[in-house]
Amino acid sequence: MDRVTQEILDRLREINSVPRCSGHEERISNWLKEWALENGLNVKFDSVNNVLISVPASEGYEGLPVVVIQGHMDMVCEKDPDSSHDFSRDPIEQYIDGEWLKARGTTLGADNGIALAMALVLAKDKDLPHPPLELLFTVDEETGLTGASELMQDFVSGRLLLNVDSEDEGVFVIGCAGGSNTVIRLLLEYTPVSRGHVTYILNVSGLAGGHSGVDIHEKRANAIKILAKVLDTLFLEFDMDIIDIEGGSAHNAIPRHAEALIAISPDEYENVISMIRDIERDMRSEFHENDPSLSIGLAEKTGNNKSLSLGKDIAKRMLGLLMQLPHGVAGMSEDVPGLVETSNNIATISIEDNDLVILTSQRSSKEQGLAEITRRIEDISGSAGATTLNNSAYPAWQPDPDSPLLQRCRDVYKDTFGEEAAIEVIHAGLECAVIGSKYQDMDMISFGPTIKNPHSPDERLHIPSVLKVWAFMTALLASFS
Repeated sequence: MDRVTQEILDRLREINSVPRCSGHEERISNWLKEWALENGLNVKFDSVNNVLISVPASEGYEGLPVVVIQGHMDMVCEKDPDSSHDFSRDPIEQYIDGEWLKARGTTLGADNGIALAMALVLAKDKDLPHPPLELLFTVDEETGLTGASELMQDFVSGRLLLNVDSEDEGVFVIGCAGGSNTVIRLLLEYTPVSRGHVTYILNVSGLAGGHSGVDIHEKRANAIKILAKVLDTLFLEFDMDIIDIEGGSAHNAIPRHAEALIAISPDEYENVISMIRDIERDMRSEFHENDPSLSIGLAEKTGNNKSLSLGKDIAKRMLGLLMQLPHGVAGMSEDVPGLVETSNNIATISIEDNDLVILTSQRSSKEQGLAEITRRIEDISGSAGATTLNNSAYPAWQPDPDSPLLQRCRDVYKDTFGEEAAIEVIHAGLECAVIGSKYQDMDMISFGPTIKNPHSPDERLHIPSVLKVWAFMTALLASFS
C-alpha cells in the first residue's frame, strides 16, 4: 500500500477510536479541536459542536479564494445482532480484506470518517500546494442534518465548497433530494394476555438493510414491513395476543431487524410455525436477489412478566396501519433517467409508554413530491386513529450544470486520469442542500471514495479509490494558482 493511503487509513483508525454516533459527537468534536491546536492551526466551534479548522495557504497561493473542505463527524451506529460492540466506548475494529476496508460486526464509519481523515492528512502535509483552506466538520448529519442547519452566517468565510460525502469514485454529485421525517403515534389500549397462552419472540432478521437514499431502489426487504405481514396473517388465522413490537435503528437506514412479543395457545404452535415457514419461503423468493439470508424465527420467551397485551381492536388498527404505510420508491424522475424522485422508508417502530411510535423518512427531489408522500402518510395514519408530526425537513439541492467549480473539477479529473468523471444528481440527502440555502453564493460539489452498503455492518471502503480521490483533490487545489 502506498504511503498516502496508509496514512489516511491510519488517521481513519484514530477517528474510529473515538465514539461518534449521531447526536453524541462531543468527544470527536473535542478530539478535532485538540488535533488542530497540537498542529498549530486556528480552530473555532459553535454551540452545537461544529468545528472549523483554518489552514493557511501554501507559498504562492496567498490571496486566493478560500476553499472549504467539508464532511460530517457522526456515523450511523449499526451492528450485527450477535455483536457485543458498545458504540459508546469501543473502537471500531477496522481491517483490510483484499481491496476493501471493513469492520468487524459493525458499520465502518467511513461514512463520513474518511472525509475527516483525508482533510487532516491534507492539512498536515506542508509540501502540497493549495489556497487557504477551511476544514468544516459538522455534527448529526445522519439523523437530521442538524450541524449544517445550525451554521451561523459568519462561521464559514469560503464560498467554494468540496463536500467529501459521496460514495462512488469518479462521480461528481451536483444535486440531491430534499426530505423530512414523520413521527406517527397511535394511543394503545391493553387487555390481559389470554389464559393458557405461551409467550414467544417473533423476529425477522438476516436482511441487508442499507441506506434509505442510496439503496432504496434496490428492492431490499424492510424488516418492519415483513414483520407486519407475518403478524397480520397470524392475527387473522389464530387467537394471538400482541404484547410488544420494535424494529429499525435510524431514519436513514432500511430496517434489518424487527421483532414482536406475542402469545399463542400451545395447541396452535405447530400450525403457527407452518404458516411462518410458508411466509418465509414466499419472502425469500420475493427478495432472493438482495436478501438471500432473510429469516423469520419464533422462539419461546421465558421469564416474561408482562400480563397485558394489545386489545384486539387496537392491534387490528396497528396492523392495518403498518400494512398500508408505503415503503420504497414512490416515483421516478421524468427529468433524470434512472433517478428515484420520491420515496419513503418505514424506519423504526417501538412502544413508548402507551403509544405505538413509528418513524418514517420521506425524500423527493421535487417539493410537490415530498408534500404528496407526506400527505399520504398523514392520511393513512389518520384513518387508523393515529397522530402525525413532521420534522427534520431539509430542502433539495438543485443542480447547477453551469457551475464554474464543476467545470474546473471536470477539467482537472480528465487531465489527471485521462477520462471524464460522471455527473449525477442523487436521491440521498447531502449537507450541500442546507449549506447552499444558508450561503446562497456558495459554489459546491460533492465527491468521495467508493463506499458500499453504508449504514449497515456490511459497509466497506474501496481502498484504491481513496488514492484516486486524493490525487484528484490535491490536483484540484493546486489548479487554483
